Amino acid sequence: MAQLTAKPVSRLETMMRFSSVALAAALTVVCVSTSLSGQRPDAQIDARSMQLLAQGRSLMTAGNLDGATDVLETSVAVDPRNRAAFLLLARVAETRDLPGKAIRLYREALLLEPNDVAALKGQGEALVAKGAVVRAKDNLVKIRTLCKGVCPEATQLAAVIAKGPPIATAQVEKTPIAAKD
Repeated sequence: MAQLTAKPVSRLETMMRFSSVALAAALTVVCVSTSLSGQRPDAQIDARSMQLLAQGRSLMTAGNLDGATDVLETSVAVDPRNRAAFLLLARVAETRDLPGKAIRLYREALLLEPNDVAALKGQGEALVAKGAVVRAKDNLVKIRTLCKGVCPEATQLAAVIAKGPPIATAQVEKTPIAAKD
């Protein structure tokens, strides 16, 4: 039988084996660090978006809901991380009796900050207005979990849940019945 003997590896061959792996790792580190240094911190919202938020708030206070909606949607387009703009847009939707849209907007705010008690309360109220009392109770449980002591948001949402969804009155259109000849 032939005996296998290990051939000594030269220094150059060892360097060539590891240099490609080292080069790939170095390129990965450079790419990741470059992409992270160009991003804003999560807490920093674009100043233009904050300015538009203030403008939308003043329009809503003045009663111009169409203008407020337009400006607030622009604010969210400028910086989609502006949670306060989503919350104010949801309040505008509630003012217009659009609970479904308000629920969606509160959900957007909760995606940015799942522990936002104001968004949970607002979404719970909109859910009750839409008739989804069970889901509103889930929000109440989350709020009570987040608030260790007395929490006005939990008290307000509990009162809305206790009141229940609004009763929609159906209006029947009376059509004259044709007399038989």
